[in-house]
Amino acid sequence: MKYLSFTFLLLMSLIGTSWAADTAPTKSDPVWLTEARTSVKSEKYEQAIKQLQAANETSSADWNNLLGYSLRKKQPPDLVGAEKYYQAALKIDPEHRGALEYYGKLKLINNDLPGAEALLARLDKVCTFGCEEYSDLKGAIQKYKSKK
Repeated sequence: MKYLSFTFLLLMSLIGTSWAADTAPTKSDPVWLTEARTSVKSEKYEQAIKQLQAANETSSADWNNLLGYSLRKKQPPDLVGAEKYYQAALKIDPEHRGALEYYGKLKLINNDLPGAEALLARLDKVCTFGCEEYSDLKGAIQKYKSKK
């Protein structure tokens, strides 16, 4: 039983590996995506915004999600802009886990608990066996509720 549990946990850790703000990288990712991810990981949000704007890949869910994420995290944040790009990402890919999580967190910033919970429900359907994005948004909702 211990061996089975260990194997399951190891498998889930490999499946659940994700990158902040969008889908996991692959060798075929375009240069703009790799560069923007590096800037986001380094918390250089203004730089990421410039890189993404230069790439202008408006038909990419990852592009829209990363731009929304960077706008939300920069100082001062642009929450209206971030929402626009999260919505665009979800229009392109309604199951984009990063956009669902981050849009849910934006809903909490805007005191829209029902909206965040609706996005959590969507993530629950997308993440059949659970995923980091679901756990993170669920934790943010619990933290939000505990402060109310």
